[in-house]
Amino acid sequence: MGDVVAVYSEALGAWTASQVTGLDVATKCAAVLELDWSGPEPGAVADLGDDVQPLRLTHHSWGGNLSYGNHGWVLPRSFTVIGSLPLLVTEPSCSYGSAWGRGEQLARQRHWDSGDREEWNAPYALTCTADELDAEPARGVVRAGVKHLTVRGISRLDCARLVAAFPDLTRLSLSGNLGTLTSAVALNHLPQLQGLTITELFGMDSSDCLLPRHVPELEEVSLYGIPADYAAAMRKTWRPHVRHGVELDVRGARKPEWVAANTANPLRDWDGREHIPRAAYRKAVAQYKATRDAFLAEVTGGEDHGSIAEIGRAFGAAFNVLDSRSSFIETVEREELFDALDFLADEAQIAAGRDLSAARAALTEGVDSSRDW
Repeated sequence: MGDVVAVYSEALGAWTASQVTGLDVATKCAAVLELDWSGPEPGAVADLGDDVQPLRLTHHSWGGNLSYGNHGWVLPRSFTVIGSLPLLVTEPSCSYGSAWGRGEQLARQRHWDSGDREEWNAPYALTCTADELDAEPARGVVRAGVKHLTVRGISRLDCARLVAAFPDLTRLSLSGNLGTLTSAVALNHLPQLQGLTITELFGMDSSDCLLPRHVPELEEVSLYGIPADYAAAMRKTWRPHVRHGVELDVRGARKPEWVAANTANPLRDWDGREHIPRAAYRKAVAQYKATRDAFLAEVTGGEDHGSIAEIGRAFGAAFNVLDSRSSFIETVEREELFDALDFLADEAQIAAGRDLSAARAALTEGVDSSRDW
């Protein structure tokens, strides 16, 4: 507590600093207060000047609140302890977030203070879908200015082509829906990479593991819904580096059999979710499949909207019972249940070869009439 840490900020093109104001052993969190300072790399606290102040945010609707939050207590390896100061604040923070601040809030505040009310967007960041990436007219052109890349909706992505186009990445986030990554070993050719997130993507194996000698600055590894052998290799390789400032989060390792069995299961993300009991997950999937079969039979046999509404009511009532036993349906799960209904309706529409908007509405109305969640 009291330590001041410094890190280079891509958002500011300079160094910035924060103070650790508290440590919580139970939650393994550090309370981190960002400072209103940027400049050349500091070697000591004295380099910050005589009037060190916490960063107060007045941009948009912040209303003068401190830029202050609780983060995982592993100090990222890109941060350096430069000394300590008496605590600038003593009250705890009620805010929680995974990533330590690297000057983005200070950049937004300075943008606001300049009088510009347009949203500040990081010029070095690009977010797109896989289709948008493929459709770029400048395909084959090196995009050295992009440091942070987020690609969503991946069905299939060649990592070797991605690395060739974006060789200077420091942050990379890739996500799909049981999509496939090919040539994932090529990510080892991103020597400046600090953060990697991969969600619901497959095609990798143990030989695609990132190696510390190739990506020496890697400090955040977040993997969810990935092949089991790739997950095991990444855990084994990077676990010894946690003590050196690497945050490692690997969950949802899946075997090929699971992938094959769950391709058409829109509730598959519930498998292994911390607050959903295993028995509740199995019963939820069974209820979804029963609802799917009943809906398909109805729309292929005449589309009686009264019967379809009853199928919806049965779905809502079944999940009332499941939730009463373990209370696992929260906001996210509620949205996912309606997404699952959309999924089966889309599937049925393709099978029937006609518009099923009325049947879809009847199903949803039936669910709404009976659900407590």
